[in-house]
Amino acid sequence: MGFTKYTTQADKAQVRMNDSIRAKEVRVIGADGGNVGVLPIKEALALAQSAGLDLIEVSPNAQPPVCRVTDYGKFKYEQKKKDKEVKSKAHVTETKEAQVKIGTSSNDMNIKAEKIGAWLREGHRVKVDLFLWGRYKYMEFNFLKERLERFLAIIPEGFKIAEEIKKSTKGLSVSLERDLSKKPKIVKPLPETAPQEVPQKEESEG
Repeated sequence: MGFTKYTTQADKAQVRMNDSIRAKEVRVIGADGGNVGVLPIKEALALAQSAGLDLIEVSPNAQPPVCRVTDYGKFKYEQKKKDKEVKSKAHVTETKEAQVKIGTSSNDMNIKAEKIGAWLREGHRVKVDLFLWGRYKYMEFNFLKERLERFLAIIPEGFKIAEEIKKSTKGLSVSLERDLSKKPKIVKPLPETAPQEVPQKEESEG
């Protein structure tokens, strides 16, 4: 039975196998996972071919290089699975920041909500600030909190509150994390409206 041939140039660049192995002798791991020992490359190739399998170089920098007798398709599948696990563990999340204002237009609110949804899907934590300035800083906390919660309601992704809404140097802030137990939400974008006005009774405060 012949050896497996490379299917792509990328495969050929990633791993040496069969006739592409350059070492004169290699340490062989058998198909059962046992250590066969150090063999001349011709004997190692003959061993793999007699089993109807491939000889794959798994540790090219070892002295001598380590080769494994196995099916290339199975090896490639296992390698992809391992690479995926490593990539998943190595994924570094960031804390992204978004800022809204009471006077932010509905269109801008919708755009910011979509962006936050994308960040959450990527696995990032998101800190949302309700920026306050001038007289807005002295408005009632519950009134401001309700405005921030209205914005959170249009974020099209399932999330949980990582840090509750609280006062911050910018105004009010809240931190969100993706919640995989919640399905992405189907939300209606806010209709385009004129910027919200502050209630008259609040303007005189502060």
